[in-house]
Amino acid sequence: MTASDIDRVRTTLPQFSTIDPTKIVAKLSDLLTQNRQGIDALLRDPSAKTWANFVLPFEEIGDRLNRFWSPIGHLHGVADSDDLREAYNAAITMLTDYTSELAQSDDLANAFRNIRDGDEFATLSLAQHKVVENALRDFQLGGIDLDEEKRLRFRELSAELATLTTQFSEHVLDATQAWSKNILSADSLAGLPADALSLAIQNARNKDESGYTLTLDFPCYMPVMSYCDNRELREEMYTAYVTRASDQGPYAGKFDNSNTIDEILIRRFELAKLLGFSNFAEYSLATKMADSTATVIEFLEDLAARSRPSAEQDYEKLKEFAIEEIGLDSLEPWDMAYCTEKLREKAYSFSQQELRPYFPVDRVLTGLFETVQRLFGISVSEIDGIDTWHPDVLFRGIRDREDNLRGVFYLDLFARDHKRGGAWMDECVVRRVDATGVQYPAAYLTCNFTPPIDGKQSLLTHDEVLTLFHEFGHGLHHMLTLVDQAAVSGINGVPWDGVELPSQFLENWAWERAALDFISGHIDSGEALSEDLYARMHAAKDFQAGMQMLRQIEFALFDFTLHAQEPGTMPVQTVLNQIRQKIAVAEVPAFNRFQHGFSHIFAGGYAAGYYSYKWAEVLSADAFSRFEEEGVFNQDTGRAFLECILERGGSEDTMELFKRFRGREPDIEPLLRHAGLSR
Repeated sequence: MTASDIDRVRTTLPQFSTIDPTKIVAKLSDLLTQNRQGIDALLRDPSAKTWANFVLPFEEIGDRLNRFWSPIGHLHGVADSDDLREAYNAAITMLTDYTSELAQSDDLANAFRNIRDGDEFATLSLAQHKVVENALRDFQLGGIDLDEEKRLRFRELSAELATLTTQFSEHVLDATQAWSKNILSADSLAGLPADALSLAIQNARNKDESGYTLTLDFPCYMPVMSYCDNRELREEMYTAYVTRASDQGPYAGKFDNSNTIDEILIRRFELAKLLGFSNFAEYSLATKMADSTATVIEFLEDLAARSRPSAEQDYEKLKEFAIEEIGLDSLEPWDMAYCTEKLREKAYSFSQQELRPYFPVDRVLTGLFETVQRLFGISVSEIDGIDTWHPDVLFRGIRDREDNLRGVFYLDLFARDHKRGGAWMDECVVRRVDATGVQYPAAYLTCNFTPPIDGKQSLLTHDEVLTLFHEFGHGLHHMLTLVDQAAVSGINGVPWDGVELPSQFLENWAWERAALDFISGHIDSGEALSEDLYARMHAAKDFQAGMQMLRQIEFALFDFTLHAQEPGTMPVQTVLNQIRQKIAVAEVPAFNRFQHGFSHIFAGGYAAGYYSYKWAEVLSADAFSRFEEEGVFNQDTGRAFLECILERGGSEDTMELFKRFRGREPDIEPLLRHAGLSR
């Protein structure tokens, strides 16, 4: 990695410390004006439109805006504040109007059509073809074929949706942050692991309280639900968590997303109908691998049917254990995680907490980087002097076998106040090539793990290790691309139901003995997992796999069914209740408002697309099965995955890339086998 490479990277990265929320709107306004003027100049040029004189400068204009907005959007998720929120909400409306304006520009659409129909097109690469074809598709999806009145309505709907989805996300964050419970005596927290108690003490300190403070942040919430013997406390926290941002629970109505959900669905449906689709689900599939709504429903229902017998057995065993072994009068939702851990301990002599000391975060990171080095011949190294938004954030670079820089990433691992929950990867800078050379891709990798306590290294659960591998898989897809056109480099242009392939694929190595030898290392001794502990962990891998599968299918079917109907046909809660009656094996209380916090579909990119996790899991499990056949660290197989999938981004059809790697159509059997559901 040369000094010139690093210098080039630095010129494209955000300077977070200089972002002033009070100036965002004015700066964005100036930039949008410059962009409009630049695009007008391109369109007025009388020369025949070519890749060099039109597409490349148009891409440059878009990239300049992306690099301005990316850090602002990211800060809104990881370091929110009143000033930033106000600026973000004003700016997102301006941005949405701008993108709708471009999507409905007849002159722009004609320019791309002229390139497609011109003599030069035959000489362009597959990636360049994909850029032009995707652009023409997106003009149609942006309302280019509508009359003026409908175009205006489309733009109004897009702006309103941008505001509503942002509002949804902010309500969830505010509702999560609002609830806390201070407890003075540790007796009420019996059963809670030492690290969870330490976090509760640190939470109390941060709030200037004594004793122990519990919050709804996942590193605090989940240990209480899984280990705390205090059933009343589990019920109280469960109720607070599943009623966030709703009309129920301790803050009923205060951050209520009920109306927000309805308004989002109404506008999505109207937008889809304007474009000639029957519903929003059909509109969503226009850019995905699945060819019809019937295909998606059939896929999910088939997977549910295959999973249900196992799930029913799982649930009956858990219910029997809760009553006969733990002495509960009934198995309630707030008992599920608790009884599951107790049953896992009895059945496999294994607990998730037993693994924590073996996964200190530094060792896991070193092991993750070693894993991808063995798989793809890449190396990860630290880069100093990069401006970040928080002292905990790490910055690293990735080099290939020939020591060429391929990409860089920010790594923000720990939960904290004013940070959205969950885990995700997002683009900071996109790879593209112009006359000055390569613009290296940069990624944000964000998690919400238990933070370091009292200066001690954070210890991860194995589930958190899987999450880290998952997000790093997304990051590799973004950073290892060799596609030179921004619109189809990295994850750009990849169908949403294919984008989870690399992320779910990489998770497999967090289960492999050969990888765990260097991913794990006891915090005190440094020793990797013993053979006995590994055997018990692996034996428990498929524990309640049927229930877990049905849970994801429930979410996916709810999302897809909701978006495949006309709003008002059936209340949202009724849709969810009916899906649960059909799919779930365990009942939930009437006050449960899961949908009010379902940010994936109401504030993220998964609307009518949550099925993508299972769709892509078929691909990822089948891709991994080739490594099972040829060796989990077979370098030739790793190079094939790198070249067929990771380096190609969205430049070619995802299914064709998969078949190139696997040598055939995808097979569902590896997924069922990995989940312990094979018949």
